[in-house]
Amino acid sequence: MEYRYGSHTVFKIQYHFVFVTKYRYQVLTGDVGIRVRELVRQTCEVFEIEILKGVVSKDHVHLLVSAPPTMAPSEIMRRIKGRSSAKLFESFPDLKRRFWGRHFWARGYFCVTSGDLTEEMIKEYLEHHFEPKGDDNFKTED
Repeated sequence: MEYRYGSHTVFKIQYHFVFVTKYRYQVLTGDVGIRVRELVRQTCEVFEIEILKGVVSKDHVHLLVSAPPTMAPSEIMRRIKGRSSAKLFESFPDLKRRFWGRHFWARGYFCVTSGDLTEEMIKEYLEHHFEPKGDDNFKTED
């Protein structure tokens, strides 16, 4: 397992994000798609978010990232979507006509955590870590 290290932490926190363009317009092709990839990479680098895998499709972006425990998923998306939206409108002024109101991305996003340990593996470990004490799901070590 590849863990990341902070000053007082050891962690492996991975998120799979999917976010879409407003109205699912298929504009993430050619130079716009390349610029989106650049902007997402730059933003992630600034906030110490590692991109493990990513795909820029015509109307959405998939990202598998490793993030520090100090950043909530909502904060990650706010930074990525906010910065990329502003910079895209600067780089491609024609987009302003299609995306009025300066909203390039749709409001929501999909997020799921990802990791090497399954919930079943964690339960199994905790179940056999101490001597069983009845039906108690939150045990203490005696």
